[in-house]
Amino acid sequence: MQVGIGFWASKTLLSAVEIGVFTELAKHPEDLKTIQGRLGLHPRSAGDFMDALVAMGFLRRIDGVYHNTPETDFFLDKHKPSYMGGMLEMANHRLYRYWGNLTEGLRTGKPQNETREGGTPVFEALYADPARLREFLAAMTGLSRGSAIAIGQSLQWSDYSSFADIGCAQGDVAVQIARLQPHLRGTGFDLPEVAPIFEDYVEENGLADRVTFAPGSFFTDDLPKADVITMGHILHDWDLETKRMLIRKAYEALPSGGSFVAFDAMIDNDRSRHTMGLLMSLNMLIETPGGFDYTSGDCQGWMREAGFRSTRVEHLAGPDWMVVGVK
Repeated sequence: MQVGIGFWASKTLLSAVEIGVFTELAKHPEDLKTIQGRLGLHPRSAGDFMDALVAMGFLRRIDGVYHNTPETDFFLDKHKPSYMGGMLEMANHRLYRYWGNLTEGLRTGKPQNETREGGTPVFEALYADPARLREFLAAMTGLSRGSAIAIGQSLQWSDYSSFADIGCAQGDVAVQIARLQPHLRGTGFDLPEVAPIFEDYVEENGLADRVTFAPGSFFTDDLPKADVITMGHILHDWDLETKRMLIRKAYEALPSGGSFVAFDAMIDNDRSRHTMGLLMSLNMLIETPGGFDYTSGDCQGWMREAGFRSTRVEHLAGPDWMVVGVK
């Protein structure tokens, strides 16, 4: 029952993010009447809504006053740089309704998002709408932040002087690596429409002197040359042929001794424990014509096929794992 009606709890959290519960309480704790007025909640259900968030562990209620937990204060306050709610905003606005078509997707093998009714493919639609693109790229920051910091801390960066992040989105992977490794110069590579969003984000973080943007498409252009190439939450968007093509392009862009870092919510090799990786793969069914998530063993095999002389697997943060291939 908990799983079967789990969408009740899911939508309660998504609505809380949408209307700004955690951002409001990050300013200061409030009683029910105050937060009801501040957020425009109807009195019929405001108490049930707030107390459900308490029961699920997202809020604390002390003497009738609601407080964020340390986790929601850190991750779900829109005014903090640690905000991860962008992914939840996208889940609320888009994915929640499209997952209602999962059964049809399982039977047809076809995406169940905008394209189901003949709409524009998801990436084309996102990149054509500046507001939606900005929301999507911010969501990718929330999805990748913990892993970006882990990569910046764990790779043997002293051996390298440059890196390029492919499919760089808003630019947080590049920013976190450059922030943690002051000797590095970095490049973000993505479609030209991303440039102003990336450059604004890098400027806000005071790294414009070391992190630059390179426009291009990884389908038609060579990847930027660098000592390390990172590719996060990119490979799972595409079919097997495209995955192999992207890995080959990364290999060709690296010098001897250079490293390729691919990270995703990877499935465990036994395909029985990493639930998030398996569900993310179903999400690729919903969203893409041929994308799927994969095991670390799969990725190591593709890297060896491309010519990488050694590979290793490391856990990053949450459901994310990285495979590092050395040329």
